[in-house]
Formats: sequence, structure tokens, C-alpha cells
Amino acid sequence: MPPMPSALTFKLVARCSTTKARAATLVLPHGPVQLPLFMPVATQASLKGLTPEQLEDTGCRLCLNNTYHLGLKPGQEVLDTIGGAHKLQGWKHNLLTDSGGFQMVSLLELATITEEGVRFLSPHDGSPMLLTPEHSISLQNTIGSDIIMQLDDVLVTTSPDTARMREAMLRSVRWLDRCIAAHAKPESQNLFCIIQGGLDLDMRRECCAEMAARGTPGIAIGGLSGGEAKADYCRVVDTCTGVLPENKPRYVMGIGYPEDLVVSVALGADMFDCVWPTRTARFGNAVTGKGMLNLRHAKYADDLGPIEEGCGFGVDEAGKASDCGG
Repeated sequence: MPPMPSALTFKLVARCSTTKARAATLVLPHGPVQLPLFMPVATQASLKGLTPEQLEDTGCRLCLNNTYHLGLKPGQEVLDTIGGAHKLQGWKHNLLTDSGGFQMVSLLELATITEEGVRFLSPHDGSPMLLTPEHSISLQNTIGSDIIMQLDDVLVTTSPDTARMREAMLRSVRWLDRCIAAHAKPESQNLFCIIQGGLDLDMRRECCAEMAARGTPGIAIGGLSGGEAKADYCRVVDTCTGVLPENKPRYVMGIGYPEDLVVSVALGADMFDCVWPTRTARFGNAVTGKGMLNLRHAKYADDLGPIEEGCGFGVDEAGKASDCGG
């Protein structure tokens, strides 16, 4: 199967001599980014707690929006009228959109999965929405993100149902074929496939082979961070990176704890995303090199010094972060 058209270039810069860690430059339509990379999550085209200018000041050049939520509100018609999510949020750098597949897990009580797609009930008003591979790609084409994700069949890794896990893996491959056929803008948007298979390493290897054969510009490892043991997580990532192409970016979805990022980079992964840092900050906590600081604590009430030496950001008299680009 010939490779898909690509709107990115991936260049390896360095490799670790003792682990599978690697440094690379990924050039996307809205500029280059350096890998490994953590992507903050601006689910509905707004990063909670930071303006686009503040996010830019942190050095971020690639952040994440969610197709499912943007498809509900403001909706595809509004996005088309505006000219896409870059204009909607005033962001001149790169965007990645998740396909909406994760909502199968996070909104499971509102979703029904069939071969056709995923039928949701809107959490806003209860109205029905059918998300098919074709509709997911159409939405992402309208959003205009630099990296778009296939719609996949997501099952929590701790599920004991092996037959359902295999069904989800094979369906994800079939849905990738439908996504490729529906993708109208491969010259400006990069479609990434998503590896599934739960904790079954043979199933993961099979999925890697099938997905890699489709020749997408990048590859994601999905279905993790679902409550599995750290050792199981590491085995899955290590297995996948061991068989995936060396010349393409590898994105492990839903990873955000600092120690998990370090381990995952050592296992050969390049890209990560998670809501945890911004969610943590909204509750008045700061992630520092020495651990977590609860800025609501009384001892910080009149501490106007930097949250961390070299950080350059202060704390207001209420004890909350006034501006900490994390």
C-alpha cells in the first residue's frame, strides 16, 4: 500500500546511547516543533487559565483541540464560516485534534458503538449525534488542524473482554481505511493512525503492522492511561515503539504526569498530551521541579517571590498563581 501524502517532515537529530529516547524536529504547516513534546489540551479551543499570548510565551507551538466538543459547540457550520479553529482561538501555531474516539470511554453512558460509528447523546442538551469516521474527518478538515486523528474504537485497557478488545482493534483498522478515503486535505493536514489492542502485546504488534502498512504521516499509541499498572503500560509502549517505523513521529495519547513523560521518552515515544497540568493549575497547584505546591496554603499568602527559582512568575496575595506558564 503506497504511503499517504504528507504535510510534515520528520528529522531525527539525536539518539540516546542507553535508552530508546530520541530528539527530532517535526515541521508542520504552522511551523517547526522540537520533539519530544508535551501538548497542552485546549479542548474547546480555549486553554483554561491562559490566553493564547501567554501560551505562546511558554514556548508552546502545538496544542490540542477536541473534535467531538467543537462539533457540538460551536458546530461545523460556524467553524466553516469563521475559517477554522486557528482563527476561532487566535492561535497562529500548530493544532492537533483528537477524533472524538476517547469520548467512547469518558462518556460511555452516552455512547453506543456500531460498525457505522459512535452515536452520542450531547452532554449539553441530550440531542443525538452520530460520529462516523467520515464525519470525524470532515469535522477535522473544517477545523483545519495540522494533525488530525483517525476515529478509533477505544476500550479501557483494564477490560477483561478479550473478544471485545480484538473487535475494537480490528474495527480501528477498518475505520482508518474509511478515514483515509474521506480525508480531503492531505496536502495541509496530517492524518495519524491510532494503535489499539489493550494490554495484549501480540494484538498490539498485529495492529502496529496493519496501521503502519497504511502509510499515515504519523502514528499514535492509544487506549492507555485507563487504570492499567505502570509495568503493563511500559510493556505496551516498549512493544509498539520496537516495531513502528523509525522515520515517523510516535504519539502516546493521554500522558501528562512528569515521571510518565520521562519514562515514555526513554521508551521511544515523541509526543504526549493530557488535561492534568491545566486541571491541576485551576485548583491552585503548581508543578515544579521539586514536586507539587499547593498555592492555596496560608504560608504562600504574602509570598510574592517566584514559584520556582528561574521561573520568573509570581504569586498574588491570595496565594494563587498569578501567571505560571505550565
